[in-house]
Amino acid sequence: MTMMNAVQTTQPDGAQLAAVPQPSAALTADRAIAADAEMLSAQLQAMRNRLFPPTAQKALRKFTSGEAAKLIGVSDGYLRQLSIAGEGPQPETGANGRRLYSLAEINALRHHLADAGGPKARTYLPHRDPSANEHMQVIAVTNFKGGSGKTTTSAHLAQHLAMAGFRVLAVDLDPQASMSALFGYQPELDLTGNDTLYGAIRYDGERRLMRDIIRKTYFDGLDLIPGNLELQEFEHTTPQMLADRQHGAQQSIEQQLFFARVQAALDTISDDYDVVVIDCPPQLGFLTLSALCAATSVLVTVHPQMLDVASMSQFLFMTADLLAVVREAGGELNFDFMRYLITRFEPNDAPQQQIAGFLRSLFGDRVLTSAVVKSTAFSDAGLTKQTLYEVSRDSFTRATYDRAIESLSSVNAEIQGLIFKAWNRPV
Repeated sequence: MTMMNAVQTTQPDGAQLAAVPQPSAALTADRAIAADAEMLSAQLQAMRNRLFPPTAQKALRKFTSGEAAKLIGVSDGYLRQLSIAGEGPQPETGANGRRLYSLAEINALRHHLADAGGPKARTYLPHRDPSANEHMQVIAVTNFKGGSGKTTTSAHLAQHLAMAGFRVLAVDLDPQASMSALFGYQPELDLTGNDTLYGAIRYDGERRLMRDIIRKTYFDGLDLIPGNLELQEFEHTTPQMLADRQHGAQQSIEQQLFFARVQAALDTISDDYDVVVIDCPPQLGFLTLSALCAATSVLVTVHPQMLDVASMSQFLFMTADLLAVVREAGGELNFDFMRYLITRFEPNDAPQQQIAGFLRSLFGDRVLTSAVVKSTAFSDAGLTKQTLYEVSRDSFTRATYDRAIESLSSVNAEIQGLIFKAWNRPV
């Protein structure tokens, strides 16, 4: 019989949970690791139930009239006039008379203002215009070194674009599923199998339609394809497919061009979205290569430390070699833009300033002007699986929050400008 010890656990916010069994030293390694996984999963589920009652699902906070006006691009006074006149959706009014808008109501106001016409109609509702050759933007966020802020960048970019009025699809292509966790999913509990992008790009008869694996989120205008460990199957089945091809097995063009499968899947839902943001895994495998081949634009996150920069050098060499092979095999690789984004930046750290300057001197305007600063605000929000766009300013020391949100919004506004430039719109 297996011996287990019980201990009292403490959550990151200090809350106490019931005692949970601990594996004894007598367990074999695989069973000990499995027991740890089960305990951790149970505690994460308990935390989610406590943080997001009663359904254990996340919900987005309401926005003040000032925040709503800023998101739409009008004055608070004009928003008040619309409310008084009964035009558009009517906001919730608190006990103190403050008007509060959900993101769905903000987007409904955008539609109302855009339908009224006028020279600013497109600024209210920035959906792409296919008749003007405005193609769906697919932005791959990548780096094969962990800790570069890739997932944080992806999640905040997707949310920023959704709040700006774009129709956005976030794709978690990382088997570790960190972005899915930020959106409130616990993969081992919420996904039953074939629920990730792998379901739409697999080689056998179990392949699913892309629309069947897309999930709505609590962000109006932002959908998600979650990730979990089954994504790793693509790394295992693709070499087998390539080996079968070398041995002369008859296969369709879709099977032969493995690197085109993500793009083919995205093409089936292109009418529904303006921007797709792909959080790539921290490795240069078949998943990342497929995402790069599907991308119209690429963001490479860089932590300004010499070891990270040296690692990025190897990443770029390997990427160039692999993409050259893809091009020779018939793949089309035309990026609207490729940019390096400095993340976790400490402006008062002299060595980091030197590294940032070094990168700018090498790559010029291919390094984004703005950088994401290192801030405890990100980790504090992460304790409750939230982003800075979800939490209230009152939850932090205001100077800390303002500094973090200013850098983040500057970065995302710069990327939004690049999207407009790709669409030949004025920035």
